[in-house]
Amino acid sequence: MSATIYDVAKEAGVSIATVSHVLNGKGKISRERREEILRIIERMNYQPSAIASALTSKKTFTLGLLVPDISNPFFAELARAVEDEGQLLGYSLFICSTDNQDRKVESYAALLRQKGVDGVIVGTGVGDLSALRPLLDRTIPVVFVSREYPEAPGIPSVVSDDYAGGVSAARHLLALGHRRLAVIAESEAVSSSRERVRGFRDAALAAGLPSFGKLVRAGGIREGRLQGLRLLQEPDRPTAVFCCNDLIAIGFIQAAKELGLRVPADCSVVGFDDTILASVTDPPLTTVAQPIERMGQSVVRLLVQAAEGRGAERERLVLSPSLTVRASTAPLASRLPGLAEGE
Repeated sequence: MSATIYDVAKEAGVSIATVSHVLNGKGKISRERREEILRIIERMNYQPSAIASALTSKKTFTLGLLVPDISNPFFAELARAVEDEGQLLGYSLFICSTDNQDRKVESYAALLRQKGVDGVIVGTGVGDLSALRPLLDRTIPVVFVSREYPEAPGIPSVVSDDYAGGVSAARHLLALGHRRLAVIAESEAVSSSRERVRGFRDAALAAGLPSFGKLVRAGGIREGRLQGLRLLQEPDRPTAVFCCNDLIAIGFIQAAKELGLRVPADCSVVGFDDTILASVTDPPLTTVAQPIERMGQSVVRLLVQAAEGRGAERERLVLSPSLTVRASTAPLASRLPGLAEGE
């Protein structure tokens, strides 16, 4: 016989109301107690009736998450943090990979609306915000994560301070003596990448450089490799490169190895995100670490507040990144071809 909510309450030594609050993410229950009751629910294989819950509360206890590509380690780690926090609050998750294509964004937005989700987290790039009309024109709460859209005022967002991250990357390379710099960034349409470039540029200008050198575009490992092959074969190749995500940085390191160059002896590399891949690359990657787990937790809490009619605590939550220094950066080697001392 299947376990009932009464069985769970008896096992946990609490009332059925407390069990219900845990399942629905409500009530003033400590995180430790909530997790204990959830473990009992899992152990007893208690399956609450989703249909009954939806009929009584007009909620489905489901959330949607739109990301560009779930195979990207940053979005995979973000999705896991969102899923874990959602499960803790009694919500399940639909994950949709859009490839930053508006037609996919619009299609998934319509699908999530049809599924009756209680809210949607948007972490994907959107060229035309009208692609989100199936959500924005309805009463479904929406929160942005790792993305911001000035043309959608009033929608809460959780972001990393990308500008500060770009500044810290530039200051690190400048402190190591590098002056021939390059940046490989994602599309100008991606707000996070745009802010990282702006921060890097401002830090370079503040250090007296007329510019930070070349700015080229790439999205992932393949494009990072191709841009790396181009940059590293130029006569005035950079001695240090800032890549606006870890995947681009990994592609760049691949290019350096193909050309017989060493990282960091011949070129230092800084990434952005600090995903699991950053610590297992060869060499391990110096990168600007985003607080991915906290971003996931925070965006779920904001969304659930809105879904339950309590409103978001704030419209914009900005979390601070931090520089993680590993072996892909080193002081400038003045022996590089065509490089004068101190250049």
